[in-house]
This record gives sequence, C-alpha cells and structure tokens, in this order.
Amino acid sequence: MASSKNRDPNTLSNYSEFRTVHTTANLEISFEKKCLRGNVVLQLQSTNDADSREVVLDSSFLDINSINVNGQPSKWDLSPRMEPYGSALKIPLPNGVKRDTNIELDIAVQTTDQCTALQWLTPAQTSNKKSPYMFSQCQAIHARSVLPCQDTPDVKSTFTFNITSPLPVIASGIPTASTPYPGEPSDKTLYQFEQKVPIPSYLFALASGDIAQAKIGPRSVVATGPDELEACKWEFEADAERFIKAAESIVYPYAWGDYNVLVLPPSFPYGGMENPVRETVSCFGIFTFATPTVVSGDRNNVDVIAHELSHSWSGNLVTSATWEHFWLNEGWTTEIISAIHGPAHGELSAIIGYKELSDSVNLFGPTHEFTKLVPDLQGKDPDDAFSKVPYEKGYLLLRHLRHLLTPSKFSPFIPHYFTLYRGRSLTTSDFKSTLLSFFADDPVATRTLTEDVDWQTWLYAPGLPPRPSFGDELVLQVDKLFQRWTSGEEGLGFEPRAEDVQSWSGNQKMLFLENFLELSDPKQHLPRWGKLRKMESEYAFLRSGNVEIKSRFLQVCLKSDGGKEEEVVRETRELLGRVGRMKFVRPLYRVLSKVDLTVAKQTFEKNRDFYHPICRGMVEKDLEAAGKGEVRGG
Repeated sequence: MASSKNRDPNTLSNYSEFRTVHTTANLEISFEKKCLRGNVVLQLQSTNDADSREVVLDSSFLDINSINVNGQPSKWDLSPRMEPYGSALKIPLPNGVKRDTNIELDIAVQTTDQCTALQWLTPAQTSNKKSPYMFSQCQAIHARSVLPCQDTPDVKSTFTFNITSPLPVIASGIPTASTPYPGEPSDKTLYQFEQKVPIPSYLFALASGDIAQAKIGPRSVVATGPDELEACKWEFEADAERFIKAAESIVYPYAWGDYNVLVLPPSFPYGGMENPVRETVSCFGIFTFATPTVVSGDRNNVDVIAHELSHSWSGNLVTSATWEHFWLNEGWTTEIISAIHGPAHGELSAIIGYKELSDSVNLFGPTHEFTKLVPDLQGKDPDDAFSKVPYEKGYLLLRHLRHLLTPSKFSPFIPHYFTLYRGRSLTTSDFKSTLLSFFADDPVATRTLTEDVDWQTWLYAPGLPPRPSFGDELVLQVDKLFQRWTSGEEGLGFEPRAEDVQSWSGNQKMLFLENFLELSDPKQHLPRWGKLRKMESEYAFLRSGNVEIKSRFLQVCLKSDGGKEEEVVRETRELLGRVGRMKFVRPLYRVLSKVDLTVAKQTFEKNRDFYHPICRGMVEKDLEAAGKGEVRGG
C-alpha cells in the first residue's frame, strides 16, 4: 500500500518520502510491435531523514528489464497486482537517503499490449489510410502503464523527452530538436522536447502519426491529419485568440506562450486533454489533444477548446492534489468558460450543464458517494467516478459564491487564488481557507461565507444541489418550442417547420433535445416516431454534422418508439462505430442496451478495437451492469 503520509489514496508510491523533480523519457515508438521501449530516468529528492529504505513507484502492466540507482545496478521487486492501481515497484535503498539529497533511478522499460494509456491505430483506421497513428491519454491514473512514476497530481516534475519514431511526434514539452536517428533503422527521427514547467504525471502526452499544421491565430496552430486540416483551421480560427484574450482578462496573462490544438483520430475518449508545452520564441506552447467531434462545420462545439484553454490556469498551473478534489480543476474551468462566453451564452451552457449533472446524479443514484463534490476514493478507480459532478457541481458552488459575494467582490479573488497556488497542488480545505483569508478584512463578506454558505452540504453531501434561477431570451425560445411539442399541441394543428430552429445556436438545439431526455411530467410525453420523422425532416438533427445534436436526437428516438425502427438502430450503430468520445458513446450504449441488449453487445464487439482502452473498459462495465438490470453512473 502507499505510504499513510500521502494525501492521495490512488497511488501506491511513497511520494511523501521521495518526490520526483525531473523525468527523462528516452523512448522508441514501435508501430510494428505496438509498444514504447527504452529507459526512463527519474531524479528524486529525499524528503525524509534517511528513514525510508526504499523508493516505491507506481507501475501497471509494464515490463521492467533493469534498474540502476546512481549508476549502479540495483535489485527491485514488483509487487503482485492490486486493482485498480497496478503493481508497486519497490527499489531498495539500504542506507537511506539524507533529506534534500537527490538520487537517480534509471529504469529500462517497455509497455505491453495491456497498456491502458496508449492507443495504436493501423493505417486503415486513419482518415487518409496511409500511416499508423499512436496517441496517449494518461488521466487519471494511466501514466503508470507507460512508465514507472509517482502517478499522482500531488507531484509535479520537469520533463525531457527523447522520442524516436518514423513519423512526426508531438509531446508535452518544447520541441528543441529533430534529427536523424543515429542507429538503425535509418528511417527514424529522434524528436527532442523539454518541459521546464513542472507538471503532474497525468499530463505526460505523446502522439505520433501523419500530422500537418496550420495557423489559427497569432499565437495558435492546429495540427491534425492532412485531409482534415482545412476543416479544422476554419472551425477554430475565428475563436482561438478571442478565447485567450478573454481568459487573460479574467485570470492573468497566459503563461504558456502559444496555445495549440491537436485534433486526434475519432477514437479519442474525451472532448479534450489540456497537455501543456511551454513556448519559447517560435516553439510550440500548450497542445490541447482534442476529439474530432469538435469539428462540426458550424463552430458550435468550440466550447471544448475554451474549456481546455482554461485548464492552462486551472489544472495545469494550479492542480488538485488528488482526484478526490478534482472539482478544483474542472469547476474552476467551467466558471472561467462561463465568464468567457458572457451572460447570454454562459447561461445557456449553465442550463445544459445542470441537466447533464442531473443525469449523472440520477445514474449514480442521489445518495451515491460519487455524487459528492469531494468523494471518498480510497480503494476506488478514479475513472469510475468520472462524471459531470466535479464539473457542474463545482461550477455551481463557485457560481453560488460569486452571487452571494457579488461579482465585483468575487472577481479579484480569481487572480489572487491562481497566483497564490501557481505551480502547486492543493485540496478543497486549502481553497476554503484561502477564500476566507482573502475576505478576512471584509466583515460583510466574512459573515456571508461563514453563515450563509452551507459548506458541509456543498462539499460532502451527495445528490443534486438546488437549481439556480436561470433566465435568458435564448432559453425562453427553446422552452416555447418545447412546450408546443409536448403539450399535445402537435396533435392540434402544430406542424414543425425548418424556421423553428433556423436561427438557433447549437447549444439551443442541444437544450431542446435535452428537455425531451429528462421528461418526467405525465402531462408531457415523448413524440412518437411518426412525429420524430417530421422533426427530422424539418430540423435535420440526424443529418447534422454536430455529434452533440445527432447523438441526443438518436437517444430521443431510441427512448420513444423509434427504438423499434431499423433506421434509428442503424444510425446509432453507425455513429458508435466512428465516434469514441465517451460523452456520446456511453449514453448511446445505455439507451441501446435497453432497446436491445444483444444488439448493443454485438455493436460493442464489432467496434471493440476502435475504442481507446479507457473507453473500452468503461463500456464493458456499463454493458455488464445492463445485463444485470443495473445502471452505472458517469
């Protein structure tokens, strides 16, 4: 087990006794064998008085070939696997190490086919069918399946990457050189990167494949497959710089130089991942790893880019110390996005967020541990707790504080908080004490924070928080049309027309469909398939290039009697075969499994190898629960 002194319960390492200060990854990408192999050098600093006689690192499904300690061969022990955390790698230090003294561990390592962080695509699985592709996704505790490390957000280190590959490489560091590989075979290139800003292990990132680039702003580029480059460029170029400037005005100047977007193949399991790369002169800055579902042809899904950009402050510079305090990353990010968008679109996003939060709470159950803002994850897999709870419940707490204190008082706290904890990891207790300290000289604010905020309920009680008072003309437009569809009016002369939604944003259409998905009033009802076909003929939801809209419409059809229609099932299976983002995949499988569990399982087996290991594992658990008549949250 991990040291009892650790704040993080989801690591087996003894990071309270030694802390990684620098990591060097010397790795070759082998597309043929689908593995990374080479050696990893860890510089660790002792934080004990030579009392600890071993270093314990996290590892998962790794082949360890040799270990040197300060240049000398060392013994090691790989403990039996302990799910879901992997195997503790124990390296003896017979004489201990004096406090503040560094040691160097050089570990020869190779990933295996059970690695949960990497996905390998054949040329046939890429858009132009020409070259293979590899990318990583290490959040939450999957970096340990790539390299032995202290796999916790409570430890940050600088990084050096020396990556050999036959195809271009992007990593979470500054590109410093790319030179022909000195050994055999000669078709490979050595790509070198430096990350001088300390980052946690979950931000370790690699991608390699046929990658082209284009400018999307004065300090931004987009990188993706050559065939998709123009579409991606158009999607982002109108908003990238605008988002950066807006976030800077809320927090403080952007710290990473450039902000760039790598649009990955469609099997990427998340909307985006905020992998950091610090920029100098003309080198690259942050590279958000993004799902291609954000490229919808209507610029309506660039919220993902705003979200990952906001992580440049919340998550990358200021980080939750453990996954139990994940809301400090995601709640703050959602708060920053709301400010970027302004009142009208910010409110619309907040309403959609509350509906998604309600879905998560309903799936887990209102008393489930994972519906707490600060859950107990001792012995748990953080992936199982992943849901909208830290995002939206965290945002609602910050929104509540902003409204109680007033925006004019709350706004100055934001740059203060992000300045105080810049480069550090913190817990919810740290956040609360910092908030109280900031307003200590303001008796009205102090009284508000101590008497009017139910901290115990907000932080540690399960369930859904009170619904804020949302209101906006854009929302009223949606509500008016929704009432016409569900009040029985569609049977009394109401006929849908394309003009009903012609001027709507993507978020308005999403909210309209979300309203159908959460119907509970017996006086309202889901339209039957005949009416849904008319909805599609006029509103073109199924023909939309926006997966946010298409996936929701398919859920509405499946929940109605459209689930019996071959066209609906076929469209659902087709979408599940080309999109790997869990936000869409998991809800569609849940609904499809209620219509026909056999078809859902057949669809999953057909696409098993398409999905990233993280997504694959979560859907397997969902379908297993569906077979038992249960529902899993997330």
